[in-house]
Amino acid sequence: MADPSKHALDRTDLRILRALQAEGRLSNAELALRVNVSPATCHRRTQRLFEEGYITGVRAEIAPTAVGLGTLVMVGVVLDRSTPESFAAFEGAVLELKEVLDCNLVAGDFDYLLKIRVRDMADFNKLHGQKLIALPGVRQTRTFFVMKEVKENARLPF
Repeated sequence: MADPSKHALDRTDLRILRALQAEGRLSNAELALRVNVSPATCHRRTQRLFEEGYITGVRAEIAPTAVGLGTLVMVGVVLDRSTPESFAAFEGAVLELKEVLDCNLVAGDFDYLLKIRVRDMADFNKLHGQKLIALPGVRQTRTFFVMKEVKENARLPF
């Protein structure tokens, strides 16, 4: 069921969202031209899309290797207890680790799946030995070094 505090998205809203997802640096004037509305209408609609949470932010995508973070690692984490308190303690601690790009509670063999960027294998080894295994409640980790990034940060298919 839709959130009653949000307006229903119409075709113009969807065109704005698609255009900004493809190219977040569009000026309001350029965006208005692409979606075929006046700049004032475009600005008003874009502001509403931000305010209602349809757009959560706009940022540049940085090439990881250009900033010395060329190694991508996925880590499956199993906690020693499956309680709300142990999940909360783990999640709070993982939020403090700048190397962790994504942390997702998952179903299956792991409790959490972490996406981590580091310089190299030695950098990960240090992170693992000093921080990851010391996270609250961690019983086991399984590490997967990504050999090739086939598809990364794809656009949402709407």
